[in-house]
Amino acid sequence: MLGTVRLRLFAATLAVPLSCATAAAGGFDHSLFDALLRRHVTGGRVDYDAFARAPEFTRYLDQLAAADPEKLDEKDRLAFWIDAYNAYTIELINRHHERQSIRNIDKTLGLLRVKGPWQEKIVRAGGALYTLDEVEHDIMRKRFHEPRIHFALVCAAVSCPPLRSEAYTGARLEAQLTDQARAFLLGQPAKNRVDAAAGVVYLSPIFGWYKDDFGGDDATVGRFIAAYHPEGPEKRLLLSGHFTVRETPYDWSLNRLEPAAAAR
Repeated sequence: MLGTVRLRLFAATLAVPLSCATAAAGGFDHSLFDALLRRHVTGGRVDYDAFARAPEFTRYLDQLAAADPEKLDEKDRLAFWIDAYNAYTIELINRHHERQSIRNIDKTLGLLRVKGPWQEKIVRAGGALYTLDEVEHDIMRKRFHEPRIHFALVCAAVSCPPLRSEAYTGARLEAQLTDQARAFLLGQPAKNRVDAAAGVVYLSPIFGWYKDDFGGDDATVGRFIAAYHPEGPEKRLLLSGHFTVRETPYDWSLNRLEPAAAAR
């Protein structure tokens, strides 16, 4: 009799959905978003049309809206807000049917932006409504003090860091942020590179916009970047603090996966 009860309890455990197990463990289930990113993001490029058609994406946004991120531990909470920012950036692009540049959204008076895409109230999370700017600056930058978020938040532009083909999770957050930093700093020379012979460090404008998050001056930025470089002249230059910084161009074109590539 006792053996029968144990078998029934074991069977009931197997029947519990993965999402329920994740929630019971105190995390947040990003599996819907993760599956979509794996299917519709290639090399950092996004198939926005596929996201627009996917009912799972709407369900995921509903999950974000109903969640209480304050009940999560710190790593799960940061992963929650990174994924929320990236998901709602995709939603913003699709809500406005924009396929050229995010900067075309909420544009008034020609080039003068009275509002702009990052000030639109679009992010529903934790029972509240936020702008993308509020999520980035008021929540993530103020509460977490993690500079690597700037390599994880993707503003839908070609010159942004690439969108990962997976969701961020608390369990893997440290490894994901480290990998994302390395990919952005070492894998995209058009955005970031070091010319040791000339004593010049070419950097994305991201490092100028958020210099305070990386230490506040060029020398501390250099030491931050040096941590991701292998031993060699580039790393020595970065650690020395004696270099000239030059910004690389910022391409605001949409990081769109072209239809022909998406169809393959």
